[in-house]
Amino acid sequence: MVVKSELKLIKSLQHKKYRNEHGLFVVEGKKVVEEVINSKIKLHKLFAVAPEKIQLEGVQTFSISNKELSQVSSLKSPNGFIGVFYIPKLEEEIVSDWILVLDGVQDPGNLGTIIRLCDWFGVTDIVCSLETVDCYNSKVLQATMGSITRVNIHYRAIDSFLNTTKLPVFGTFVDGASVKDSKLPKKGIMIMGNEGKGISDLVAKFCTDKLAIPQFGNSTTESLNVASATAILLHEIRR
Repeated sequence: MVVKSELKLIKSLQHKKYRNEHGLFVVEGKKVVEEVINSKIKLHKLFAVAPEKIQLEGVQTFSISNKELSQVSSLKSPNGFIGVFYIPKLEEEIVSDWILVLDGVQDPGNLGTIIRLCDWFGVTDIVCSLETVDCYNSKVLQATMGSITRVNIHYRAIDSFLNTTKLPVFGTFVDGASVKDSKLPKKGIMIMGNEGKGISDLVAKFCTDKLAIPQFGNSTTESLNVASATAILLHEIRR
C-alpha cells in the first residue's frame, strides 16, 4: 500500500516547479521504466500494480493499486508501472561532434521526438533555451521511448552559449542555402527554432551559415514540423 505522502509527491511531479524542487521526475510504462532503471539515472522508487511482472536485480518494487495509480498518472490509460527517478546532474563541458540547439521549442511531442532522433543519429548533446519545454515533462518522456537515458539535455541561455563556441553555427531559415547542396563539416552546431516563430533574432545573429530544406512540387505548405525538419537535417549531418 502506498502512503498518502508518496501519492502526493508523485502527483506533484507532473509540474516543473516541483520536479525542480525535489530533483525528481516520473516515468510510466514497463518498457521505458526498465530502460531508465538500466541506465545511469538513479532510481528513487518503483511502483507497480503487479510487482511480480518486473524482475530487476537489486530493485525493490512497491505495490500500488489501480485506483491509486489512476490518481497520480498523467496517462489516460495507466499501464501498471510508475518509476520515480532522480534528475541527473550533467557535466558542464559538452564534447559532442555535433550539438543540436533548440531555440524555444514548446511542444512536448516535438521535443520528445527530437531527443529520440538525436539518439538514432548519435548526437549526444542538446542545448535548450530556457524557454524550451522541460525535458522531464511526462509527454516528452513518453515520446522519447527511453532515449532520454542516452542524450544529454542542457538548459542554458542560448546567446551566452553561442558566444563562447568556436564551432560553425548553422541555422534553419526559409531563405537559406539548400542543405542538399551544402558541404557540412565534421563538427558543428545546428539550431532549430520555435514551432511558430522560427529562430529568434537574438540567436540568428550567431549563425555563421543559413540552411534551408528544399521544397519539391507545388505544395502551399509554408514550413515543416520542427521534428520532421530535424530528422532531415540530422540525416544530412551524418550523410
